Amino acid sequence: MISNPDEFVRLRTSTLPEEYMRAVEEEATIETWLTTIDKFPDMKKWVAMNKTIQLEILKILAQDSDSEVRSVVAEKRKLDRALFEELSRDIDEVVRKRVAYNKKVPSDILERLKNDSSQLVRDAAGR
Repeated sequence: MISNPDEFVRLRTSTLPEEYMRAVEEEATIETWLTTIDKFPDMKKWVAMNKTIQLEILKILAQDSDSEVRSVVAEKRKLDRALFEELSRDIDEVVRKRVAYNKKVPSDILERLKNDSSQLVRDAAGR
């Protein structure tokens, strides 16, 4: 288990594959993730990439001002309906495209994305 934000950053920035993979695969508490986001804002997308990240943290990251962070969140399969809805209406077309590519996107949202204003999103939804 990742015990604190400093450990997460050390693991994520490590050149050792086994350490880097710990940052991707190991759990951390909600408090650890919240402190990491606060203390190391440049690590938000890497927090979102963690395979065990809690839905509560994804909800926070889905509100981030950085579209790259929101794009990573949009790829997560554990999103709930509300997050799929929110991200499918994101101002950034890349975020919406990532929702369209998500294997767990509800079919009605995918159908709506087929009529998106962006050709990029329409193409992704029509795949």
